[in-house]
Amino acid sequence: MHWIDVGVLVTYFGGLFAMGAWFSRKNVDTEEYFLGGRRFKGWVIGISMVGTSISSITFLAYPGDAFKTAWLRFLPNLMLPVAVVIAAYFFLPFFRRANTTAASEFFEERFGPSIRLYGAIAFIVAQLVRVSLILYLISLVLQEITGFGAVWCIVIGGGVVAAYTILGGFSAVVWTDVIQTIVLLAGGLVCMFVILLALPGGFTQLLDVAITDGKLAFAELRAGELVPVNWDVTLFSKTATMMLLIGLVSWLTEYSSNQNTVQRFCASRSAAEARKAMFICAAISVPTWAFFMFLGTALYVFFQVFPAPVATEALNGARKAEEILPFFVAAYLPPGLVGLILSAVLAAAMSSLDSSINAISTVSITDIYRRHLQTRASEAHYLRLAQIIALAVSVLMMGGAIVLMKTDTKTLQDTATILTSLLGGGLLSIYLIGFFSRRGDARHVLGGIAGTMLFTSWTVLSANGLLPSSSAYPFDLYYTGFVGNVVMFIVVYGLSLVWTENFKKPVPP
Repeated sequence: MHWIDVGVLVTYFGGLFAMGAWFSRKNVDTEEYFLGGRRFKGWVIGISMVGTSISSITFLAYPGDAFKTAWLRFLPNLMLPVAVVIAAYFFLPFFRRANTTAASEFFEERFGPSIRLYGAIAFIVAQLVRVSLILYLISLVLQEITGFGAVWCIVIGGGVVAAYTILGGFSAVVWTDVIQTIVLLAGGLVCMFVILLALPGGFTQLLDVAITDGKLAFAELRAGELVPVNWDVTLFSKTATMMLLIGLVSWLTEYSSNQNTVQRFCASRSAAEARKAMFICAAISVPTWAFFMFLGTALYVFFQVFPAPVATEALNGARKAEEILPFFVAAYLPPGLVGLILSAVLAAAMSSLDSSINAISTVSITDIYRRHLQTRASEAHYLRLAQIIALAVSVLMMGGAIVLMKTDTKTLQDTATILTSLLGGGLLSIYLIGFFSRRGDARHVLGGIAGTMLFTSWTVLSANGLLPSSSAYPFDLYYTGFVGNVVMFIVVYGLSLVWTENFKKPVPP
């Protein structure tokens, strides 16, 4: 790396650490450490939510996917505004009616402590897997551009985000996310500007080539050719309609059960500010995702005009498509801009990692330790333990990333997906039943959890050829989460018709 790029990175890391140290002065209790005193305005929370939702996976995967294929996988994101409107007016009141800290607190009010404990553990395990995977993927980019060893990249990236998150708590997370979102967008704009300057025909040429080659269509790559998808309603193949449905389910789950999101609802100074934050997040996120998809399309056109062996290998499958943006940055950008783009990539990762570290600490203290293990300790005790848990999570995150580095990536990504599906499958249905139905109690929900886990286990075993072909799953694996929510709803509601005594009414907003 050029010394200018190193200087940009050091300045960026130093600024984040300084913000963590600055906000650490205010952390005198868990209310401040977990929620920033519940005083944030909607625009701050909204921009921080954008940073949290756009991880390093998105920063690399969206351009890579559009570069190699087309825009099919952008479709689920179009349902974010629909989910936000539903959540803002129907979900938000349940989390704002009292001094809620964790999403799972609603589970205890509605179903009892056992379901709250399940929700907390499911979130913690899924987030530990997720942050390890994000840190591992970002270490690949650091290696590509800096030439540092893999372990050093993991330790440096994980260490910086751990330091300011542990020190500064939720306030540091929110404000660094705001800065990281700006850096992320600036990095993407710089790449697009360089591409447009290099193309002889500029933006017009970009559009002409992209349209001619079908790169802006909702299409799927089949046998090396882009094939436009139809709008059928089916579980057997990817269609535009089903991708939209998957997006709706995914975003409703995000805005009903993800602690990273619910924690921001609760940290807003009022319900109106929380609602404003949700609308701001949707208004910024969808165009941002579209921009990074278009950046991938622009990279495709760039390398059609200026061929490179690495780009050809990414298109034919010899290399991963996600490598195309790091290659472009390292090979075509001048010193200084490389440091800016690397900061943007790190910003995408850190804005997800810091939120998850703080959220895991929040859930561990609020839903498990303070609720079941030590109910009468001092605020100083809970605050100190929260910081220790955040440190432990950071160490586990770095350890998990190192394990991923030394193991077959594809297998472990499959494992991450499996664990998340096993533990998190059907959460949306539990919340919807709790919000809007009189039926269902802890017995019914526990039965639904067992049924959903059996369903997911059957899907996983069948997909890996461990069951007879006669028992194969009759749907595209892409729809496992959606079908899992249907299974959860049917089992819980069905059991409530059998065990009818002692219904517990939902808590009104």
